[in-house]
Amino acid sequence: MEHGNHSRADAVDRAMSPGGESGDRVMAGPGLVGGPTACDWAARFGMVRARSINLAARISAEDQQVQSMPDASPTKWHLAHTTWFFETFILKTDPAYAVFDPDFEYLFNSYYEAVGPRHPRDERGLITRPDAAEVLAYRAHVDAAMIRLIETGDPALWLPLIALGLNHEEQHQELILMDIKHAFSLNPLEPAYQGAAPAGVAPFLAWRDFEGGLVEIGHAGTAFAFDNEGPRHKVWVEPFRIASRLVTNGEWIEFIADGGYRQPRLWLSDGWAAVQREGWTAPLYWRDDDGAWSEFTLAGRTAVDPAALVRHVSHFEADAFARWSGRRLPAEAEWEIAAVAGALDQAFDQAWQWTASPYVAYPRFRPAGDATGEYNGKFMSGQMVLRGGSCGTPDGHSRSTYRNFFPPAARWAFSGVRLADDV
Repeated sequence: MEHGNHSRADAVDRAMSPGGESGDRVMAGPGLVGGPTACDWAARFGMVRARSINLAARISAEDQQVQSMPDASPTKWHLAHTTWFFETFILKTDPAYAVFDPDFEYLFNSYYEAVGPRHPRDERGLITRPDAAEVLAYRAHVDAAMIRLIETGDPALWLPLIALGLNHEEQHQELILMDIKHAFSLNPLEPAYQGAAPAGVAPFLAWRDFEGGLVEIGHAGTAFAFDNEGPRHKVWVEPFRIASRLVTNGEWIEFIADGGYRQPRLWLSDGWAAVQREGWTAPLYWRDDDGAWSEFTLAGRTAVDPAALVRHVSHFEADAFARWSGRRLPAEAEWEIAAVAGALDQAFDQAWQWTASPYVAYPRFRPAGDATGEYNGKFMSGQMVLRGGSCGTPDGHSRSTYRNFFPPAARWAFSGVRLADDV
C-alpha cells in the first residue's frame, strides 16, 4: 500500500454505520480471502476487484486524474497500481504470461526498490496517458489471467500472495475515498461524492478499567495478517483505563473555544510548529461560517454535527486534545487488550484511532526476503500507530492486531481520537 501512510465489493452491499459518512462503510467479507476451493478464491478475487471499480464509477474520468497533494494519488493511479501488484508479483513469474504494457512497470510501481525505478510520487497527476479506459482494459487483462491462475495454478505457491494482493487492494480502496475527498474539498464547487449521512448519535461514554500485567499482543494463527502485526510477544502494561467511545465534534468544539489551538503548553514541539506553519485552527475540512462550524464531507459541505465523532485530526492534535482533557492517548498494547476484551465501542467502523506508540518493529520481526519485504518494514521510522478501522475501511479488513500508521502531522486519513488514562 501507499505510505505517507499505510493505512486502505458491490457484491458489495453499501451500509451506513451510525455517525459515519453515508456510503463509506462497505460490507465486503472476511479479511482472509475466500474459502478452500478455487471457486471461493475466484469469487473473493472478483468481489474485491469489482469494489474498486464501483468506487471509481461514482466519479468522472477527469476526477480520476486529479492529484490534490503529494501524499494523495489519482483514483486512476490506484486502479492501475493495485493491478500492477498482481501482475508484478504473481503473473510475471509465468513465462507464458503476456505483459499488458511494459511501460506500466515504471508508471505504477509505488516504492518497491527491488522491482526497479518508478515515476515520482508527487507527479502521478501528470500521467494523463494511459487514460481511464486503458486502465480499465489493463485491469480486465490482469483479472482474466489471475482467474485462470486461481483455477489452474498451485494453491500452495500462489494463495499467500493473492491474499496479500487483495488486502493491499482493500487498503487502496480506503485511499481512493481519502484522496478524492481531499481533491473535492479543494474544488470551489465542493462536489459531493455520495448522498448525505444521517445525524450522528454519540454512544454513552464509559471508562473501562484494566489491571494490566504481563500480556501477549500481536497476531498469531493461520488467518491473514500483515507482517508488521507479529510476531506475537509479551509486553508489560501498567493498570489503565480507556474510553468506551471516540471523541465527538461537540467535545472538540469545546477544545477550540477554550483556546486549544492557541496554547503552546498543550502541544508537542513539532505539533506546535505545525500549528503555526499550517495555520491549524480546527480539524481538516472544518470552516467557521460566521460563528457556526461546517465541514466538508463526502456528501459535500454540511453543518458540523456535535454528536458525530471527530475525524481528520493529526496525532499532534489528538495528543493536544488529550492533554487539554487531562487524559492521554492509549498505547497500542492498551488498545489491543481493550479491543480483544470487547470493551470498545466504535472500534473498527468509524475512525482510525491514534495511539501514543511510535511505529516500530515488534521483537523478532523480520521482513520477507523478497520484494514484498518492502511492504511494511522499511517505513518503521517517523510514524505513529493508529488502531481499529474507519468508515472507509472495507468490512472485515481490519482486526484487533492491525497496525495502521501515518506521520504525526497527517490529517487526510479518517483518523479520530480515543482517550485513555492511568488508574
